[in-house]
Amino acid sequence: MLPGMAHRPRPSLYISVDIEADGPIPGPYSMLSLGAAVAGRQDADGYTPADPEAATFYRELRPIGDDFVPEALAVSGLDRARLADEGAEPAVAMREFGAWVRDVSQGAQPVMCGYPASYDWMFLYWYLMRFTGESPFGHSGCLDMKTLYATKSRLPLRAVAKRTMPAGLLSRRRHTHHALDDAIEQAELFSNLMAWPGAGV
Repeated sequence: MLPGMAHRPRPSLYISVDIEADGPIPGPYSMLSLGAAVAGRQDADGYTPADPEAATFYRELRPIGDDFVPEALAVSGLDRARLADEGAEPAVAMREFGAWVRDVSQGAQPVMCGYPASYDWMFLYWYLMRFTGESPFGHSGCLDMKTLYATKSRLPLRAVAKRTMPAGLLSRRRHTHHALDDAIEQAELFSNLMAWPGAGV
């Protein structure tokens, strides 16, 4: 590098992730489905959105235990008995997911983004470490869309909800509680948030 030249950071490849689970925490409860969609890429020159349907991943997983919260299970409508027979083994699904992330993010650092990220990241990271021993996102490659919106809108985080957002930021897709549908929908929201200059600008 020549003297005085600034180091150009590695690009980030943002991957919208949505999971459906049958309880509040991983371990006692199970992640039942995982959907992911490439949202876009950011480098020193700015953010470039992707077609969120162009690069996607979806798996339904076998439950890892017998415990579940009926209300949580009802959100997704997934059938635990069917998944016990037909769902992918978690170790296989998470290895496939890790390989997919590494493939789509070649030349960039992958970043998981979610709305909100906390619940989905908790299950995703736990499953990756429990069943593969590693995470393609590292331990902190996670961006919360609610925080991104709160910062740009200058609102307290707990005041943020999709219903409070300008309509132009929201995806026109329905939120169905199918993990891939919702990952694609939220990939569009993320790209809109990245392009939005913020409140009062």
